[in-house]
Amino acid sequence: MRKTAFSSLVLSPIRWLRKIRGFRIVYTPLLAIVLFTAVMGIILGTLHLQEKNQQEAALFRELSFAKQRIQSRFASNLDALTTINREMAASEDQFKLRQIAREQAEDLVLNNHEIVKIIWLNNQNQRLWAAPAESNKSDWISKTQNDQPINSSLASTIELSRVTSRAAFSQFVSLNLPGDAPIATDRKIVLWQVVPNIVGGEVVGFLAALYTTQGILDALPSDLKSHYRFTLLTDNERVLGISSDRDTPKRAFSNQTSLDIGVLSPNINLRIDTYPPPTNLTFRMLIGVVIGLSAFVVWSLWSVLKQMQVRQEAEASLRKETSFRNAMEDSTPVGIRAHDMQKRITYVNRAFCEMTGWTSEELIGLTPPFPFWPDSRRDELVEKMNRAMKSDISVVMRVGIEGVILKKDGSLIQTRTFIAPLINEKGKQTGWVTSLIDISEPKKIREELAASQERFTTVLESLDAAVSVVSLETNALLFANRFYQERFGDDSQGHFQLAVSDTNNTTLRDIAEDLEDSPPGIPTSFLYQESESEEVQLGDDNNQWFEVRRRYIPWVDGHLAQLLIATDITARKEADDLALQQQERMQFTSRLTTMGEMASSLAHELNQPLSAISNYCMGVAKRLDGHLDPALTKEILPALEKASEQAHRAGTIIQRIRGFVKRSEPQRKAANITEIINDAVGLVEIEAHRHRLVISSEIAENLPVVNLDPVLILQVVVNLLKNALDSVREAYPLSSRWSAPPVRISADLDTSIFPAMLRIQVTDAGGGISENVLERIFEPFFSTKSDGMGMGLNICRSIIESHHGRLWATNVQDSEQTKLAGCTFTILLPLESPGTKGAV
Repeated sequence: MRKTAFSSLVLSPIRWLRKIRGFRIVYTPLLAIVLFTAVMGIILGTLHLQEKNQQEAALFRELSFAKQRIQSRFASNLDALTTINREMAASEDQFKLRQIAREQAEDLVLNNHEIVKIIWLNNQNQRLWAAPAESNKSDWISKTQNDQPINSSLASTIELSRVTSRAAFSQFVSLNLPGDAPIATDRKIVLWQVVPNIVGGEVVGFLAALYTTQGILDALPSDLKSHYRFTLLTDNERVLGISSDRDTPKRAFSNQTSLDIGVLSPNINLRIDTYPPPTNLTFRMLIGVVIGLSAFVVWSLWSVLKQMQVRQEAEASLRKETSFRNAMEDSTPVGIRAHDMQKRITYVNRAFCEMTGWTSEELIGLTPPFPFWPDSRRDELVEKMNRAMKSDISVVMRVGIEGVILKKDGSLIQTRTFIAPLINEKGKQTGWVTSLIDISEPKKIREELAASQERFTTVLESLDAAVSVVSLETNALLFANRFYQERFGDDSQGHFQLAVSDTNNTTLRDIAEDLEDSPPGIPTSFLYQESESEEVQLGDDNNQWFEVRRRYIPWVDGHLAQLLIATDITARKEADDLALQQQERMQFTSRLTTMGEMASSLAHELNQPLSAISNYCMGVAKRLDGHLDPALTKEILPALEKASEQAHRAGTIIQRIRGFVKRSEPQRKAANITEIINDAVGLVEIEAHRHRLVISSEIAENLPVVNLDPVLILQVVVNLLKNALDSVREAYPLSSRWSAPPVRISADLDTSIFPAMLRIQVTDAGGGISENVLERIFEPFFSTKSDGMGMGLNICRSIIESHHGRLWATNVQDSEQTKLAGCTFTILLPLESPGTKGAV
C-alpha cells in the first residue's frame, strides 16, 4: 500500500508536466502576440503624446499671434482717434480742417469692422457730429429701443474719461435687436471707447468710438480662423463674440489668455479651440489591421484552449455522472427496467429485483408475458403494455399505467408504471425504459380518505352558512360548501369580502409575510384560535349582513389557510334598523313638539312687549316731529323709525318661525335677493364693527326676481353671517383682527346645473370645521358652542328645503393644501317655485 501511494505521488508531477507540455503549442504564440500588442501600444501612445505636445505648442503660438494682432488693432485705433482729436483741437475755427477730420473718422469706421460709429461731443456732452452720419435708416439703435442703455453707458464712460483725463472703455452692453435683422448677430454686444480732447490741460471735447465684440475678431486673418475657432469671453465665461458657429469635437485642444486693450478697459479673455486635422487614413488602417489580426489570433488560440478545457471537464463530468447515476439507481425505491425494441428486458435495478423477488440474472432476456405477472391478468397486462408503447408517450408519462405484480413468494402488490423511450446518441430509439412504484399502501389510504371526505362534505353541504377555506400563500379557494357557491360563486372573492381583516386589522397577505420571516413551521399558538364574531355588510344594493367567524388552520398540504364561517343575519339587521328608526322618529317628534310649544309661548309672550316698543317709538316720533331743531330731527326721527321697524320685524320673524315649526308653507312673494342680502349685511355689520371685523358683498348684476319668503330667507342669511363672524373671531385674537380677511357673501346664478338656480355663498377665513363635526352640523340639538341649542343650522336647512332648495357646508384649504383656512356655506334656490311652473 505504501508503494502504491509513493508511486501516485511520483506520477502526479509527471502528469502535470505532460499537461503543460501539451498546452505549450497554445501558450507560446499567445504570449508572443500579447507582447507584440503591448509594444505596439506603447509606441503608438508615445507618438500620440508627441503629436499632442506639438499641437499644444502650435496652439499657443497662434493664440499669442492673435492676441498681438487684436492689441495692435486697438493701439492703431487709439492713435487714429488721438490724431483726429488733435486736428479737431487745432482747427477750432477752420471748417475745412474739421471736415477733413470728420472724413478721417468715416474712413476709420469704413476700414475697421470692429468700429460701427464715431461721435464727437463737446465738453458739455453735446453731440456735434457722428460718422457715419445718422439718418432714419441707419439709426438702428433708436429704432430698436436700445438708445437708453447705449447712452447711459456712453455717459458713464465719458465721466470716467473726464476724471482720469485718458482714454477709457465702457462695460459691455447687450442690445435687443430683431432676430431677422442682418446686423443682429454682428452688433449684439457693444462697448464704447472714449478719447478725451485735452487742450491746455482742459478737456474741450470727447471722441467716442462704438465697438462691437464680434467685429474685434475680424482683425484676425481668415486663414487663421479657418483652422481655429476664436471666442471672446468675460471673466464669468460670458460669450462676447465667436469666429465660427461650427462645433469643435471632444478631442479638440483649447487655450485661453487675457486681452489687455487699454488701461481703463474691461477684462476680456481670448480663447482658441482647434479643429482636428485630416486623419492619416493609411496609417490608421495599418494600425487597425495589426491590432485586428493580433486580436483574432489571440481569440483563436484562446478558443482552442477553452475547447480543450471544456472537453476535459466534460469527460470528468461524464465519469462523475455515471457514478452518480449508478448510486442513485441502486438507492431509489422505484423499480426500473429497460426493454429493447423486441420488448426483451435488457436491464433491471436493485429496487426492481427486491420488488419482484427475482434476481437480475433471472429477469434479463425475458420477453412478455413475464413471470412476475399474475396468470389471471397476463392478457390484460400484455394489452396495456402494447397500447402504452404505441400511444402518446407524454400522456403515459403524466398518468402512468396501474397494474399488479406477483412476487416470487406469491403475494400481490399494486403498482403504477411509467414508460419513456430510450434514445441513443444518434437520436434513434433503441427501446423503452419503465419505472414502477408500489402504490398498495397509498391506494388504501386514499380510499379511506375519500370515504372520510364524502362524510365531511355531506355535513358541510347541509349547513345554512357559508363555509370557505382560502390559502394564505396563493389566495386560492381551497374549499367552499353549497351555501357559499350559491351566493359567491367558485372563486375566493366572496371570502375576501367577508374576511376584510382579522381582529388586529391585519390582512391575509400581511400574515403570510410575517410567517415567511418566522422560523420554519407553523406556530402552534397561532392555529385554531377562533376570532370574535363580526358583522359584515356586503354591497350597497344587496344590503346583506353576515355574522363572520374565522380561524387559521393547517391545510392538507401543510401550508397555512384561513377557515371562514359566515351566517346570513340580514333579516335580523333589518329588524334592528327598523326598531332604531322608529325610536329616533319618536324622539325627533317629541323634540319638535317641544320646540313648537316653546315657539308658541315665545310668540305669545313677546308680541305684546314688541308691539308696545313699536307704539312707543312711533308716539315719540310724532311728538318730536316739528318741536325740535331740524338738524336734530334728521338724526333722531330716522333712528326711532328704524327701531320701530326692527321691533315689528322681530314679531314677524317669531310668527314665521312659529308657523314653520308647525309645518306651514312659507309665505312666498316676489323679492329681490340683492335687497335681502343688503338688509342682512346691514343688520350684522354693527356687530362685525364691534369685533373689528369686515363684511364684503359680491352680488352679480341683473339677478332675476325670485318667488320666496323674504323674512325667512333674511333670517337664514343673518344666521350664516353671524356664524361666520364667530368663526373668524375665534381664529383671530383681538390684537390681530385688523389683518383678518373679510367675511365674504356672494350671490350669482349657478349655470352648471339644469335648470339654473340662484346661488348664495357665505365664506369665512376661520379655522374650518372638523370632519366629524361637519357630518352632524345640521342635526337638531347638536352644537359646538357651550351656550348653543343646536337648532340654528337645522332650522336654516329646513327653511331652505321648504323653498325646494339646498344648503350645505364645505371646508376651504389654504394655498398649500396642508390645513383648513375657513368654511363656505352654499345655498341653492330655484328661480321658480313649484306652484308657479306652467302658470300663464
